[in-house]
Amino acid sequence: MAIWNLGSINADMVYAVPHLPGPGETLAATDLSQFLGGKGANMSVAAARAGAHVCHIGAVGADGRWAVDRLTEYGVDTRQIVEVSSPTGHAIIAVEASGENQILLFAGANHAISQSRLGQALSQAEAGDILVLQNETNAQVDAAKMGRALGLKVCYAAAPFDADAVQAVLPYLDFLILNEVEAAQLQEASGMAPQDLPVAQVIVTLGAVGARYFDTNTGETRDFPAFQVKAVDTTGAGDTFTGYVLAGMDRGLPMPQAIGQAMRAAAIMVTRHGTADVIPDLKDVQDADL
Repeated sequence: MAIWNLGSINADMVYAVPHLPGPGETLAATDLSQFLGGKGANMSVAAARAGAHVCHIGAVGADGRWAVDRLTEYGVDTRQIVEVSSPTGHAIIAVEASGENQILLFAGANHAISQSRLGQALSQAEAGDILVLQNETNAQVDAAKMGRALGLKVCYAAAPFDADAVQAVLPYLDFLILNEVEAAQLQEASGMAPQDLPVAQVIVTLGAVGARYFDTNTGETRDFPAFQVKAVDTTGAGDTFTGYVLAGMDRGLPMPQAIGQAMRAAAIMVTRHGTADVIPDLKDVQDADL
């Protein structure tokens, strides 16, 4: 099977700072690194490194050919990434010594994906394939509707969070992943707790605590504790977790095993500086002494 990812592609400019800047504060960075990023690209790389066949649907500007090349090097099928007139998306990321971060996003080409291009890409998908969306591109509702009509397993990673965006795709979802704060915000907006959502499978990530899984069909709820590691950069950890869960689902792993493997991958990720370029591969995850 395959994972089809309608996902963002960004250049991540990561600045090391003594602390996260406050309102109106000018702060001198101590270091600068550039990485391939974007929640979509991160998830594609993570799922590919976890052993899945991943087809990325997205767009870059003329300044983003390096990003497509990098995705290809990491094992992602990039034939559905188009070049558009808009500049490639980018993120400015401030990371303090504890690993906490602050991110400023520019969407750019990520919001220039045409419906015809989306339809052309998904016409090659097969029933039972996985379609994953995030909130960093346009055409999310169109994609979710197409995915449902084609018999794909439609998944949504609810970040960057927007309650209206999540509720717009909810009727077409089979799987939803969001963090604890986002779950509370969605409950406030919709009146539904995670276990009450009209979605078969829901995962709520709990940061350093771990994750909670809800199977709304059976009523099962299960907690997965996080591995205790020293975090140096939390950027991309959630995307790594999501990509590994999706790859596990694609490979037919039982959900507890898929989540357990994803927890290991996320734990390794927070010990590394960077985004897509430093996502661990499956051997790293299996061999790690956690």
